[in-house]
Amino acid sequence: MSYCPKNKLLNLLRRGSKFFRKASNSAAPTVAPTSTPGQASSSAAAISLTSAMDDLHTLKTRLCIIGSGPAAHTAAIYASRAELKPILFEGWMANGISPGGQLTTTTEVENFPGFPDGINGIELMDRCHKQSLRFGTQILTETVNKVDFSTTPFKVFTDSKTVIANSIIVATGAVAKRLDFPGSGEGPGGFWNRGISACAVCDGAAPIFRNRPLGVIGGGDSAMEEATFLTKYGSIVYIIHRRDTFRASKIMQQRVLTNPKIQVLWNSVVVGAYGDENTNNRVLGGLKVKNVLSGEVSDLKVSGLFFAIGHEPATKFLDGQIELDSGGYVVTKPGTTQTSVPGVFAAGDVQDKKYRQAVTAAGTGCMAALEAEHYLQEIGSQEGKID
Repeated sequence: MSYCPKNKLLNLLRRGSKFFRKASNSAAPTVAPTSTPGQASSSAAAISLTSAMDDLHTLKTRLCIIGSGPAAHTAAIYASRAELKPILFEGWMANGISPGGQLTTTTEVENFPGFPDGINGIELMDRCHKQSLRFGTQILTETVNKVDFSTTPFKVFTDSKTVIANSIIVATGAVAKRLDFPGSGEGPGGFWNRGISACAVCDGAAPIFRNRPLGVIGGGDSAMEEATFLTKYGSIVYIIHRRDTFRASKIMQQRVLTNPKIQVLWNSVVVGAYGDENTNNRVLGGLKVKNVLSGEVSDLKVSGLFFAIGHEPATKFLDGQIELDSGGYVVTKPGTTQTSVPGVFAAGDVQDKKYRQAVTAAGTGCMAALEAEHYLQEIGSQEGKID
């Protein structure tokens, strides 16, 4: 954290509070039932300093946004321009991802409007961050770990702050589930974002995948959809599934099993990934695939591998205070971003298990900000007044 006068004041208050608590505790055994004027003054000062510390930790706002991806920042931009002066918690490595959300784990984003040559995912989110700041959003790099939606105004908690807000936008996203095996990571020898991905729609059209053999791991509808989508670009698509049957819907299975460009590897798991020697191992070259029945391990030459084993929405911190579906996604009223709690809205992948795209997340972020503004107008909330 950068140094500032506020931090200096906070440290002085902490020292003062500790001093008075220590003085009060040490004097306790000898204090008479009726305190002297000096003692009363010291106690009052300690209480006053403690209250001042609490005030430094408590913020009040008409709108609090929780999240850091396209949905959160779009909501922040719209809300700031509407002079709602929102506070946005972007988190610190929340769900294992840096502020900016899943796009910060993506290299080239080629399907976001306005960037004909594509844009790096980190750069795109950095621009969103700057645009939110430009219009007056207060951004805090802290992770929300608890909320209280039982009464209004609502309360949002981090390890060091409490925010009291008239309305809330939850835009915490959903994290793609990944498998862990040699070569699957981001470090040395890993091929994440160098051939391994968790979003075929996002990355499947990249040049490194065109007219090349590709692999998909999974057995549900998402895996069927991604494999079918990838047949537009790959020379052949292998679905690698650990069982001998799919759990996908019958119609999705039929599409896959009758597609001449898709081959299923039943009872199989990936146990390793290795590089393409023609590129000095800079990108994925193939997989080690193990048959779970025979134990035999074979080579599978592919230039791309896509995890399609589901997503985990970041909703645990909500502790069931708004309605969630069986998968943990926030339930919203159809055609809106309204949740089961009036004044609490949800945008982006935290409530979208179907599309999960940056541009659709941004769209729902806009919706949430407009609906929050309308809600605040209805309840007659005024700046600086928490009803």
